[in-house]
Amino acid sequence: MTKADFNTDNYAEQSAYADRVKTLALKKYGKQPAACVVTFGCQQNVSDSERLKGMLVNMGYSLTDKEEEAQFIIFNTCAVREHAEDRVYGNVGATKALKRKNPDIIVAVCGCMAQRQSVADKIKQSYPYVDMVLGTQVQHRLPEFIYRRLSGSGRIFDLTLENGEIPEGVPIKRDGTFKGWLPIMYGCNNFCTYCIVPYVRGRERSRAPEQIINEAKQMIASGCKDITLLGQNVNSYGKGEEHGLNFSGLLRKINELDGDFRIRFMTSHPRDCTKELIDTVRDCEKVSSHLHLPFQSGSDRILKIMNRHYDRKRYLELVNYAKEQIPDLALTTDIIVGFPGETYEDFKETLSLVKEVEFSSLFTFIYSPREGTPAAAMDDPVSREEKGKWFSELLKVQEEIAEKNEPKLVGKTYRVLCDAVGSEDGYMSGRNSGTAVIEFPGEKDLLGSFVTVKTEEYSGVLKGKII
Repeated sequence: MTKADFNTDNYAEQSAYADRVKTLALKKYGKQPAACVVTFGCQQNVSDSERLKGMLVNMGYSLTDKEEEAQFIIFNTCAVREHAEDRVYGNVGATKALKRKNPDIIVAVCGCMAQRQSVADKIKQSYPYVDMVLGTQVQHRLPEFIYRRLSGSGRIFDLTLENGEIPEGVPIKRDGTFKGWLPIMYGCNNFCTYCIVPYVRGRERSRAPEQIINEAKQMIASGCKDITLLGQNVNSYGKGEEHGLNFSGLLRKINELDGDFRIRFMTSHPRDCTKELIDTVRDCEKVSSHLHLPFQSGSDRILKIMNRHYDRKRYLELVNYAKEQIPDLALTTDIIVGFPGETYEDFKETLSLVKEVEFSSLFTFIYSPREGTPAAAMDDPVSREEKGKWFSELLKVQEEIAEKNEPKLVGKTYRVLCDAVGSEDGYMSGRNSGTAVIEFPGEKDLLGSFVTVKTEEYSGVLKGKII
């Protein structure tokens, strides 16, 4: 990777630190050092890790997925659910033995979980072998922090949350070649009562349109065929910005770029989803026929306590309009089961909404309290065991919907991006413009190519042939 691969407008100071690290690290370790980036959580974290890797490569590190081979280990963490935090502590704890064997290894923790002061305090006290804890808004200063540590600085804890300008020009080392993540904004202003994101990611900040367009062009030029636009709430892109471009306008601009590629986006908030956005998805041939629109609960009472700013009626109006306007639309959603104070009657409202809409797939979670959010202080009388029963009931309903609707995709023709090896020898698989995964006879040289596939059968898996 060279500096020509990225815009260096906002990276000049850190680039100078990167050059110093390159010299210091080689001198300290006597060889090219290796770095291991361990990622937990959502697509946004994956995208952030690609920037961490880009900076590390720019500092002269090679990349490895084996912690025991690395001289620098960084855990990019998630704070959305308790299980993810438990996994982080377990993985960080395992580095103690590595540090005992080689005290010169640098161990760092960053991301959403690291942004919480209680977590930083726990690491400071109970994990003395961790050298750095970096919050979500200082990760672009990684070269500076590594330089300071290599120069003999003490442990570094920086949780600065300024909600300032988004740093541009940070180098990127993408994990894939034909599928890629493109962040368009950071932070969130919605403050849903269960969600920790606004507290660890800060308030909404949108990237400048020209920066997004330039990065999209670079991705297309490098062979990317599937670009996913990322944001905590992409629908609110551009709010309060002088350029006046909203998310629909941004989609249209990217759609106009030369090249054969597909555009996806996530996540959308129903509060800010509009008919204009749905019309844009309908009109733009490169935009995927997929809308991920989390409704979280079918009960208006629970939605109000969640601070979601829409009701069941409004959600169904949006969904029904989208179904009318977009042929073969794939609808997916997020659902929280067992929110504090939720009764079985409230939960049945969720079940009835799922049955009415018939989503392509669900992302379902049993409520997990997050320290510092309003919901964590609410009464929660329903047992975990009872919530588990509700959860199983919801999954059963969705399985019945899938068994009914997925065979209806047989006999149709789709443009498919071949992105994986199939479940059987001699088969490849890919996703259509929505979310349907189709397997078909093919060789590995098809990876990263668009093919036209006609579906022929469904037996738990959609199968077809290239035509």
